[in-house]
Amino acid sequence: MVARIQTIAFHGADIQPVDVEVQISNGMPAFNIVGLPDKAVAESKERVRSALHALGISLPAKRLTVNLAPADVNKEGSHYDLPIALGLLAAMDVLPKDEMESYVVLGELSLDAGIRAVAGVLPAAIHAATNDNALICPYACGGEAAWAGDISILAPANLIQLINHIKGTQMLARPEAQVGHLDQKPVPDLASVKGQETAKRALEIAAAGGHNLLMIGPPGSGKSMLASCLPGILPPLSSREALEISMIHSLAGTLPEGGLMKTRPYRDPHHSASLPALIGGGNKVRPGEISLAHHGVLFLDELPEFARGTLEALRQPLETGQALIARANAHVTYPARFQLVAAMNPCRCGYLGDPAQECTKAPRCGADYQDKLSGPLLDRMDIQVDVPPVSVNELSGISSGESSAHVLARVIRARDIQTARNKQAGINAHLSAESLTEMAPLEDKAKDLLSNAVDRLHLSARAYHRLIRVARTIADLGGGAPLIAPAHMAEALSYRRLRDTR
Repeated sequence: MVARIQTIAFHGADIQPVDVEVQISNGMPAFNIVGLPDKAVAESKERVRSALHALGISLPAKRLTVNLAPADVNKEGSHYDLPIALGLLAAMDVLPKDEMESYVVLGELSLDAGIRAVAGVLPAAIHAATNDNALICPYACGGEAAWAGDISILAPANLIQLINHIKGTQMLARPEAQVGHLDQKPVPDLASVKGQETAKRALEIAAAGGHNLLMIGPPGSGKSMLASCLPGILPPLSSREALEISMIHSLAGTLPEGGLMKTRPYRDPHHSASLPALIGGGNKVRPGEISLAHHGVLFLDELPEFARGTLEALRQPLETGQALIARANAHVTYPARFQLVAAMNPCRCGYLGDPAQECTKAPRCGADYQDKLSGPLLDRMDIQVDVPPVSVNELSGISSGESSAHVLARVIRARDIQTARNKQAGINAHLSAESLTEMAPLEDKAKDLLSNAVDRLHLSARAYHRLIRVARTIADLGGGAPLIAPAHMAEALSYRRLRDTR
């Protein structure tokens, strides 16, 4: 007789159903796990044996075979411990076989029969709900699983609680949905930024339309501080966005407090980050920073200091909104619809254009430094703004600009206009080239202004469409005029640097 328990394997952001088949047969005593298990899965037999021993249950002196089907799919992770243990208990007639087959199970066992938290519980719960199954998961992940909807969930803290519940001697309450928050630094208020009115305006436009932003300026001009203010002027997450972000962080094991995320992620990796860390991958393929920043902000400070290959790998995700990871043993896809915000100095010393401080190699040092960034990458930066040094008068002045709350109100109004107009097409930065004719029509004079700029500056087709998207956002911030006016297009053109037109 074979006992079967349902569990899952993760293939990128997709779920692969896995059947844990347990057979106890006569023969030399042995405990074998087959079906392409990795090291963590192969070691689960020792954790399972110790956990059952802690409950006073000894494995029979027979041949124990655990098959993870389909057998040609790699099985990775410690979440197979609990389904293997339940399969053994069902095969030993400790638990009813028929009832256990209706559950999707995942969890890691400790040696004292405790059930530890594992990654991927939220997508597993959604998979179970889609297939009309119940779910068994660790107690620490119950608040995460509860967001899957009207689904029966058992979230025991240890194995004895689960056995008692199934036997009817104890009742486990359904866990309640929880809200988690990423462990991020407090978001500074825009009012604390002195001066830099042009950069603040560019930041507001980027927030309103979801546009990529590049800030260029000397050290200490406030680029990093401006970027850190961006989360404070981004609109709140919709329910769909919160669920998508939480699923990715659940897969990565970074979902906080076992609950659904309600704040947009803000990721700021160091410039020494490797390509797999930024894009995703590794020996065991995991989401990278661009996927962890899905529906949020990816801030790359000191942009030219990143490895050239790492930066070039951003080009495709910026266009498609997906991270496609191809390896010899894995081809997976993760969502990566992020907003790229980058900062850089104009040259290596940082003071190009300042006669009092620039180095003796100017202006050649500036050209060499900025040449580390390719034209195609810069072409994908919708807004490129200079951030000059702040004067002493501005620093010592007591007056401050608008607060983040005031700017956020305008951003939300602009997003509401986009939602009503664009429908399913998304925010302005995500509009396809085909939809721009309908969603972002131009006045005749604005068309002439754009055509002349494209001809004189030799802008690419990509830059042409991105200019229209930025102009559409500027118009939405101004009240949502149906046609893009010359003033809107002129401001959008002012945020394109000439260097990327070569």
